[in-house]
Amino acid sequence: SHWFADLFRLRAHVRSSEVEEVLGSVAEVFGGIDSINNMLVDSDFTFACAKDSQEKEWPLVQSTVESYLGSSDRTLRQNAWNNFCDTHVNFAPTLAANLVTVCKKDSFIARTRKYSSSLDAALSAHNIPLSVYETTLETFKKNLPVWHRYWKVKAQALNLKKLSHWDIWAPISLDPPKVDYEQAVEWITSALAPLGSDYAEILKKGCLEERWVDVFPTKGKSSGAFSYGSRATKPFIMMSWAGDLSSLSTLTHELGHSMHSYHTWKNQSPAYCDYSIFVAEVASNFHQAMTRSWLFEHEKEPEFQIALIEEAMENFHRYFFIMPILALFEREIHERTDAGKGITASDLSSLMTSLFSLGYGDGVEIDPAREGSTWAQFGHLYSNFYVFQYATGISAAHALASPILAGDESAVARYREFLSSGSSVYPVDALKKAGIDMSGPQAMEKGFEVLSSLIDRLEKLIAER
Repeated sequence: SHWFADLFRLRAHVRSSEVEEVLGSVAEVFGGIDSINNMLVDSDFTFACAKDSQEKEWPLVQSTVESYLGSSDRTLRQNAWNNFCDTHVNFAPTLAANLVTVCKKDSFIARTRKYSSSLDAALSAHNIPLSVYETTLETFKKNLPVWHRYWKVKAQALNLKKLSHWDIWAPISLDPPKVDYEQAVEWITSALAPLGSDYAEILKKGCLEERWVDVFPTKGKSSGAFSYGSRATKPFIMMSWAGDLSSLSTLTHELGHSMHSYHTWKNQSPAYCDYSIFVAEVASNFHQAMTRSWLFEHEKEPEFQIALIEEAMENFHRYFFIMPILALFEREIHERTDAGKGITASDLSSLMTSLFSLGYGDGVEIDPAREGSTWAQFGHLYSNFYVFQYATGISAAHALASPILAGDESAVARYREFLSSGSSVYPVDALKKAGIDMSGPQAMEKGFEVLSSLIDRLEKLIAER
């Protein structure tokens, strides 16, 4: 019944057979916009090598920049960031023309399908109320002082008067722990035991016996990590184990996706055996929240805890800072496009810089040209109104984990029902049944509460060194 109800809900936006034929025929052409961006930044870009403090040159490509930004050598971090940004700045007019074109595409499709805006069209796909989107961004802006505090604590930990952008990922831990794969599986299994012995056993067996995970780097293996599979298979995870807390975090994150898929496939018919990104990032971040909480409780060595906070802050920085900033940026450029206004590369960079200035406060030194190029570094913007769901995902995850960590058995039952619902209910309704109303600010506020507690813990550990 839900499948048919959804069909009738979208009926008003299905056009005549002739119009649908035209929309279908241009789909491949519109898809080429994203392909052009990918080919340009992944294949055609050439970055100048990054030099470290000893004048040694390090080859800079898309897959190495993050590792350099996490180096303890500040000169290497600075050169890597500057050289990476400078190439994007050099191609800014072309990249801007491409991004504006994809915004025009979104606007065209929205108008043709009789939506009020590009945003309305994007949210309608999964029946996400506008209030969810607006509350997410407004609550983020309201709580920016929490991030402002973090920049200052991080600067203190690094013995710097003020951070520059390339210091954001600088390591603080003096002795980061090494973690082997089997140990990580044991920790993750223990952390998720509150969800039930069957849940933990399925996960452990998948990791150690059923080969769900392609664990180690091999020649020809692509970078990154993801969980995949189908209703007729078990879940499969691709990642490259590096033996650190970041690898552990990646594993538990992807296992969150895998266990979500496992329970959906097991409990739903083919009509409902998928789920939207809006709920997908809840399950993955829920695993990370549970695992971090367990490790904070059981691994008390100070440098381990600092390294664990660093891993958490890296995750929060991407999901709970960068992505909401990009969401604010995206809303503005789509509104301008829907209104028929022109947009230049300079407009995009100025807007990006102003948003980061809000986010950094007086805690991070701004380099306008390079900071302003951040919009050109994220292909996520080619999927309209996608990025805000990272913030809703991580905040809902911590909001759902909180009562479970407090021993609420009814919260466990609700969460497992959520994992099993697939697309048999709308994503916002599924989360509401699990105990979280995403149309209000409570989940986002919980996310900032957790973030603030991590900063408190880091400040205390640094003071005790």
